[in-house]
Amino acid sequence: MTSQTGKGVRVAVIDSGVNANHPHIYSIAGGVAIAGDTEEPFYIDTLGHGTAVMAAIQEKAPDAEYLAVRVFHNALRTSVESLLHAIEWSIAQRAHVINLSLGTVNPAHADRFVPLIQRAAEHGTILVSALEANGVPALPGSLPGVIGVNLDWDCPRESFRFNQTSRFNQTATASATAIEWYTSGYPRDLPNVPRARNLNGISFAVANMTGFVIRAVDPENVTHASVCSALTSAYQTLQNP
Repeated sequence: MTSQTGKGVRVAVIDSGVNANHPHIYSIAGGVAIAGDTEEPFYIDTLGHGTAVMAAIQEKAPDAEYLAVRVFHNALRTSVESLLHAIEWSIAQRAHVINLSLGTVNPAHADRFVPLIQRAAEHGTILVSALEANGVPALPGSLPGVIGVNLDWDCPRESFRFNQTSRFNQTATASATAIEWYTSGYPRDLPNVPRARNLNGISFAVANMTGFVIRAVDPENVTHASVCSALTSAYQTLQNP
């Protein structure tokens, strides 16, 4: 991969914020709390989810520069407006990679995400997001130009796999060739806590994949095509170390 530690890569993690004092968190460069159209500098995690997501990513890329973007406040729910605003903020902060362990299954919002994905591409930013939720395509993860992630419970956390597929493009009338990425839905293990009792799910598949994406990014040339190429090459290396 381009970097085994993520050095030189700027990453925005959109979730419930972060507890910077947690032992699994290496460093935080800053962040923001977003509620609709407002922004506040208080991105402290009170739910624990964002911290676990950040830890899973940092485990794979500890030397990247991380920003915590808080959109979850009292529960793991937010509005599409807050989500779009969070992506816009992350692009403005020159993030190379945006981790988005959430999304919406409402196809009516596709027209709002498409121009934002295009803007991200123009600024050298790539989004990593859930491909689907309970079998339903999720936005923005199922849209072209996004690293769309599904979970594979049998996949080791140190690896990932992918399928090239032809799936319906929500913004077109024909099928489009796409790559679906799969990895583990488990976060970092906690001492004395059985894996089944720890947080788990698609959020952590996205987080684990984001770690691989960071390591595949060339900060001087961040495109969907270049990242996918680096990831497919990295997959071959993982299979044949």
